[in-house]
Amino acid sequence: MNQDKMHLVNKIFNNETIRTVWDEEAEKYFISVVDIVGVVSESDNPQTYWRVLKKRLKDEGNETVTNCNALKLKAKDGKYRMTDVVDIEGMFRIIESIPSKNAEPIKQWLAKLGSERIDETFDPSLAAQRAIDLYRAKGYDEKWIAKRIKGIQDRKQLTDVWKDGGITESKEYAILTNEIYKEWSGMTAKEYKSFKGLRKESLRDNMSDVEVALADLGEIATREIARKHKPYGLEQNKKIAKMGGNTAKVARDDLEIKLGESIVTSNNALNYKYIDEKKEIEDNEK
Repeated sequence: MNQDKMHLVNKIFNNETIRTVWDEEAEKYFISVVDIVGVVSESDNPQTYWRVLKKRLKDEGNETVTNCNALKLKAKDGKYRMTDVVDIEGMFRIIESIPSKNAEPIKQWLAKLGSERIDETFDPSLAAQRAIDLYRAKGYDEKWIAKRIKGIQDRKQLTDVWKDGGITESKEYAILTNEIYKEWSGMTAKEYKSFKGLRKESLRDNMSDVEVALADLGEIATREIARKHKPYGLEQNKKIAKMGGNTAKVARDDLEIKLGESIVTSNNALNYKYIDEKKEIEDNEK
């Protein structure tokens, strides 16, 4: 499935051509501001409209302009030119700054999302049901969904144990998760996603059932070993994470000997295939 344009952006703008580029380092999509402005404002000259709007936002001290980057994007004439881009959050802020009837449905959609999240705070079961509905819409079967929800619960139990062990920052949780993954798969979570050709998609959602079983085993083993030995701080928890990951590695090695092949696969659940926009630009310049 060709996904060189981001589905979310296309959906918001009724499949208008909105140029996007994926930044692998930042793990973010960046979106052409001029394209957004052109669709929302219906201006005959979106470049001029954006120039005036940009100055106004800058004078107001709006952080959107401060965080606005420039990347080479392909123009209608086929040439690549430096173009102002923003991330998804910046995109919505720009939309809110444009007085146009075209912006209203998007603003209402954002308000609806905000209202839904507030409702989920009062009734968390709504969030769980939303996740189930999204998985169904993507084509996952009921057994897979049940296992995935159980895996999310198991993951929460692990992060609770880590929290008791003095782990408080999100980057520390990521480091420990990577220790588990590296031990049994030979890759960090980011490398594993790249191996499967993923971007923002969930790694677990795109694993085979065997890969998921090993990922779960590594995390469950880490949780139980941590409960037994009660490590505190990042370094002690890293050692435990490696132990848990090794438990999954032993299981993987044994299974692969019996199968005669690797169980770690580059396949992903929904056959994502992306165009490397940056490589395309570099090849064009050559």
